[in-house]
Amino acid sequence: MKNGSVALVDDHPLMIDAIVNLISHSTNLTVVAVGTKASDIIDICGAHKPSTFIVDLGLAGDVYAAISKATQLSPDTQIIAFTASTTVDTAIRALDAGAKSYVLKGSSADELITALECAERGETYITQSFASRVIAALRDSSFRRKAAEAVKLSIRENQIVRLLLRGKTNREIAVSLKISEKTVKHYMTVLMQKLQARNRIEVVLAAQKLAAPDLIGLHTSQSH
Repeated sequence: MKNGSVALVDDHPLMIDAIVNLISHSTNLTVVAVGTKASDIIDICGAHKPSTFIVDLGLAGDVYAAISKATQLSPDTQIIAFTASTTVDTAIRALDAGAKSYVLKGSSADELITALECAERGETYITQSFASRVIAALRDSSFRRKAAEAVKLSIRENQIVRLLLRGKTNREIAVSLKISEKTVKHYMTVLMQKLQARNRIEVVLAAQKLAAPDLIGLHTSQSH
């Protein structure tokens, strides 16, 4: 493995110690920084621009947004999503955010080393026992993304959709966003046009089809 730099963010100190020890004894890589929360991903990428970054997806804060921002700050950094989650949607979300590899925490030390070697070569690696499911889902998600790209929601529209998905009424949405109920109805009309829906139920169903509720907002524009 060529010499390179590694950063690691995980909210378990013992896990950090174990991985740092593994890297120092099994690779020629240098650990340049460690962190414990999502915001550390951005700070470390901005300051160190490591060649590879191991990121725990269970961090406090918006880890996916942090991954996306980190890839903008340091495009050459290869991010390895490191998680206990075997949910395909989690893997797709991490890869969509900018992670290049997905490694399960139940993997062997050798597999993590393999993932690091692939990252240093700029290659993608997915835990072998999980790879076929993720690849199949990626094929499906590519069609979903194409559909989502055709619908751009403004920040306000996105806020309203999020509240709709929580079952809020127009009045409750108005109170939450500190706007008039009439304004909410206006946005509902716009959303029905954009999502080709005939009523609020179809707006919710259409939004769910575009992406999981917590993914809505990845396709937003800045207009209001």
